[in-house]
Amino acid sequence: MDNAEKINPTAKGRSLITTLILAAGASTRLGQSKQLLDLNGLPLLRKSVQAAIASETAPVVVLLGHQAEQHHQVINDLAVDVFVHNQWNEGMGSSLKAGIGYISKKYSTTHGILVMVCDQPFITSTHLNALIRLFKQSEASIIASSYANTFGVPAVFDQSLFQELLGLDDEQGAKKIIERHGNNLVSIDFPEGETDIDTPEDVMRYRNEHEKN
Repeated sequence: MDNAEKINPTAKGRSLITTLILAAGASTRLGQSKQLLDLNGLPLLRKSVQAAIASETAPVVVLLGHQAEQHHQVINDLAVDVFVHNQWNEGMGSSLKAGIGYISKKYSTTHGILVMVCDQPFITSTHLNALIRLFKQSEASIIASSYANTFGVPAVFDQSLFQELLGLDDEQGAKKIIERHGNNLVSIDFPEGETDIDTPEDVMRYRNEHEKN
């Protein structure tokens, strides 16, 4: 099935979308908290949360783990639901499953979950809204971002995939599900999604290219 066949402009019933921002990790490769990393005058976590709040989803759930108290401080004035996952060190899949489970119970009427990470500095509400709007008019199970010759997050997952997401191994991320359902996926180009902040070299490159002295 090609992308055109998955689009139904009159589709209804997938209007309730919850955002899940995964921000629980310890940033071991970076050597400091990427959540608190100041880029262009804003902590990276706050920038990601603001983009989500400005998008057409509600509520926004932020999953914290390592240094949860310090990370919460940079977003505590924003209208988000903060959930602390104490087993964050068991892996990305563990955090993803904790977030999916939390949303499934607390926001049980949600039709889809927009999964984000907090280390993509070029994320905008414009791109998030493009994903959200396509999800609402599509019959595809996943609306993913396309970059670096692959598909990834931010991505919206239909409620029909929640149980499958909950079955991931602790070390597996959402990409495993995206790859598994490639025949029922629609993507939106997001070339800037290739840029994430994982290492000191990533920070230096970003600042040299995108921050004014």
